[in-house]
Amino acid sequence: MPDNHWRFWWATPLIGLIGGYLASLIGWPLPWIIGPLLAVILVRCSGWHIREVPGGRKTGQWIVASAIGLHFTSEVMSQLLAHFPIILAGAIGTLLLSLIGIAVLMRSGVDRATAFFASMPGGASEMVNLAQRHNAEIARVAAAHSLRLLMVVLIVPALFTWSLPDTPRPPPAPADAFWLAILLPAGAALAWVWGKLKQPNPWMLGPLTVCAVASVSFDLHIGLPQGLGQVGQWLIGCALGCHFDRAFFRSAPAFLARIILFTVLAMLTAAGLATGLGWIAGQDSVSLMLGMMPGGITELCLTAEALQLSVALVTALQVLRLFLVMFLAEPLFRVWQKRSASSS
Repeated sequence: MPDNHWRFWWATPLIGLIGGYLASLIGWPLPWIIGPLLAVILVRCSGWHIREVPGGRKTGQWIVASAIGLHFTSEVMSQLLAHFPIILAGAIGTLLLSLIGIAVLMRSGVDRATAFFASMPGGASEMVNLAQRHNAEIARVAAAHSLRLLMVVLIVPALFTWSLPDTPRPPPAPADAFWLAILLPAGAALAWVWGKLKQPNPWMLGPLTVCAVASVSFDLHIGLPQGLGQVGQWLIGCALGCHFDRAFFRSAPAFLARIILFTVLAMLTAAGLATGLGWIAGQDSVSLMLGMMPGGITELCLTAEALQLSVALVTALQVLRLFLVMFLAEPLFRVWQKRSASSS
């Protein structure tokens, strides 16, 4: 029986639906991601190893990324371009947070390659591939990225939601059937092409790019139909939960404890850097802070949307950092290796 047979995953969306409904009843932040995530984790930890819905996470990312891309308008884009130096400084600052993780892990005896690629902020699947190329411990690199994402998803939305004052939500942007009939398939097509070209995070960046470019070019001011965004969140939450079970939490507990320590330190340092950048540039430090958190583009952008913060600023910071990680991680590691070899 193939691994993606319906018998292995039929219960996953139902369990996620129950989790999302319960989370929405108690008013938990981002209930349709966090509710399914926790519900699926609990079921898998109980011994029932339900699996991810085939294509579920890609579909969820496609929907959510399209919604995020539609937040970009010509006015927003002009503001982003005007403040690009601050965005670049924030992205580089969060990239440098990986030094905390490298130091914490190497002090405990973790080898250099594993510590380096496990500490990179984002690009989990790509970092696992690079770790394999440099003979790192792949399982530990994957575990580090999974645990950091779990912590960010569970902590950051709740912390920001409960610490900020309630603000009245503006009416949602109207859906336009004509434009959505063009943009949604175009975003999926670009994601498919980017995936074939082995580009990072194609089902997030492909639809986001298509919708953002169209929204800026034609000044659209449109959104997705009511409820569709929650469907995307539900699919993503179910998929994320399938990465965890009892075996995950029991594996290398000392290593996972250090990842938790690194993640907490990185989040605190990112908050401090964002506050400083916001003060220097006269920008919204809360949006900068959210954009500089270590990992989880989808979840952090959704948090910005829920809190009426600058979705475009958070997206720009997260996407720019992702590309910096993708293009700089391996060259930087090779330079480090050469310098260490020459000094020894």
